[in-house]
Amino acid sequence: MNIAIIGCGYVGYAVAKYWQDKANFTVTATTTTPTRVSELQAVAQNVIVTKGNNPDSLKSVLQNQDVVVLSVAAKGTDFYEEAYLQTAKTLVSILPEISSIRQLIYTGSYSVYGDRNGAFVDEEITVTPSSPNGKILQETEEVLLSASSNNLRVCILRLGGIYGPGRELIKIFGRLSGTTRPGNGDDITNWIHLDDIVGTIEFARQHNWQGIYNVVDDAHLISRELFDTVLAKHNLPQIIWDTSLQSNRPYNAWVSNQKIKDAGYQLIHPQMIF
Repeated sequence: MNIAIIGCGYVGYAVAKYWQDKANFTVTATTTTPTRVSELQAVAQNVIVTKGNNPDSLKSVLQNQDVVVLSVAAKGTDFYEEAYLQTAKTLVSILPEISSIRQLIYTGSYSVYGDRNGAFVDEEITVTPSSPNGKILQETEEVLLSASSNNLRVCILRLGGIYGPGRELIKIFGRLSGTTRPGNGDDITNWIHLDDIVGTIEFARQHNWQGIYNVVDDAHLISRELFDTVLAKHNLPQIIWDTSLQSNRPYNAWVSNQKIKDAGYQLIHPQMIF
């Protein structure tokens, strides 16, 4: 099987390594960073430096591929449209010319649900992103799903917050120790370990998933409990909550993972690893 991973960062690299170790796939990886080529050559047979919005370069990447994994990341909040939406539009414009591609798997974000005041959400709910970048991610999903056909299945994976080796929770939140945060910390968090992102992508490929799937674990901790647990484990001062100020989190929803379970996926890390 030939697989192209467009955007071979933290998630893409892990997926490529899994397929190199566990399967006899030919992986083509793209990166926008020339200095990462040698690193990616350890997990992919072909490495191409390109931006996702370069149609000629992307067309050469897609030739003879069976599956495409779109796992881009923006280099800062000002680059979402270029990284996500422009790449999606470029990709969808090329796909009709490449008859070999049978499935497209995209790693998006649950942030498209917006602020639901902690209410339950699943894949059937209409998304209402509450930030400009959330709206870009919503548009990206719509563009990609528009490419679905009898010959091409498009799978949208709405990932929770990503953590794992090299991106441990203490590395993400340690800097908040002793600081004051607005609100009371009661907003719901949704996380997913790198192992389960890789596991879900492979499961989606095996079972030829089509449509939207939330990829989060079972924990659904509130921010206060999450921060307290992480900081206490490392003997660091706790966060102080200022309830006179409104929380500045742009999304707050209890994201259901029932659909991936009903499809047969079993979480490797159902609870968070501190």
